[in-house]
Amino acid sequence: MRQDLVKPVLPMLAALASALVAMAAWAAWLGWDQRRDVHPDGSTTGPYEAWQVIGLVLTLLVPVYWAVSRGHTASAVLGTTAGLTAAAWYDWSDDASGLFVIGVGLVMIGSLAGTAVVSGVIALAGRGMHRAAS
Repeated sequence: MRQDLVKPVLPMLAALASALVAMAAWAAWLGWDQRRDVHPDGSTTGPYEAWQVIGLVLTLLVPVYWAVSRGHTASAVLGTTAGLTAAAWYDWSDDASGLFVIGVGLVMIGSLAGTAVVSGVIALAGRGMHRAAS
């Protein structure tokens, strides 16, 4: 296959892989916990615990690092954001109030900003390590 045909396909595959991993990670860490916790004083929390969200973030560092280290920074950011946004939409869309749209929007903005910062740090660290090695 000619190299000029393969080159534009690789970033799309990296974005697709990042999106699929993000959706699977959401399902693994957050998808199974749908119940709010009711405390003795009547207040409710949840449905997610902090350790679940932390686990999701740490899990997503692997595909983001993989994509960024191969020069697909935009694919890592956009793919992960799209995957998390789609997973949140699917998970929360049964909310009758319609307020889930605000939550999904916040997931999209937060994952876009967070993944962009992490990807930038990984890319800069990779350049620094590459310069130190040469």
